[in-house]
Amino acid sequence: SGDGMQLTGDRFTSETASFGNDLSTLPNFPAEIRAPAGTLPGVSSFQLHFADHDILTPGDAPNVLVAMNPAALKANVGDLPRGAEIIVNTDEFTRRAMQKVGYDTSPLEDGSLDGYHLHPVPLTTLTVQALGEFDLSRKEAERSKNMFALGLLSWMYHRPTEGTEKFLRSKFAKKPEIAAANIAAYRAGWNFGETTEDFAVSYEVAPAATAFPPGTYRNISGNLALAYGLIAASRRADLPLFLGSYPITPASDILHELSKHKNFGVRTFQAEDEIAGIGAALGAAFGGALA
Repeated sequence: SGDGMQLTGDRFTSETASFGNDLSTLPNFPAEIRAPAGTLPGVSSFQLHFADHDILTPGDAPNVLVAMNPAALKANVGDLPRGAEIIVNTDEFTRRAMQKVGYDTSPLEDGSLDGYHLHPVPLTTLTVQALGEFDLSRKEAERSKNMFALGLLSWMYHRPTEGTEKFLRSKFAKKPEIAAANIAAYRAGWNFGETTEDFAVSYEVAPAATAFPPGTYRNISGNLALAYGLIAASRRADLPLFLGSYPITPASDILHELSKHKNFGVRTFQAEDEIAGIGAALGAAFGGALA
């Protein structure tokens, strides 16, 4: 948690959807009261399964794992089939970080990963080097390492890049220097994949043309689908819609989305805690609202 994996997964998902693959995702959020960084309970992951045919589940045995630190490796390596590819950020595999999750010796050197295709990449160092021309502190530059990783994976799987660069310019529109730095890190990751000899193969996954005939499709999350479903239900029932809510990951998106639809008679209320949100919803229900 804190390495930006949810954003990275969202962007890879969007590019995969726009390319025409079918997909299913499994974002794994840590607890809102976070465990300390670098510990096993503090790992945040994003799993994505995509193909040229109809996908029904997020899958249970990933072909590629990107581990940003020892905790991420230890928490997820058990899910990998033999022969899978593991990309590790070697900069984070310090003695202290490894001991924190119970590694007595480095898993990158003790032979425990011999059954996998291991790619040791100093992600943090390469990102900082790529952003040397920007007026950023080292800590600020290091934050873009998730975009470096995204660029590398985008190269591996021939994902489009224009959408992510457009997204970054929009997301950091008020901070053009940060937007430019993230785009530079993203491109550096792509170029690293292109030029390094450590990656012998890249993969092409064709659009799911047979499963899905040509047409207009949308990439939708469960939260967005729920918000639209609630609005549709309130319109069909001819009742005003009320949401009493307290912001918390990952449910905050429902509050964010419903707050945009006042034109459909939707009222949203951000309460001081969950109990107050429930109380407000109960009161609105007694008052005749779909709450």
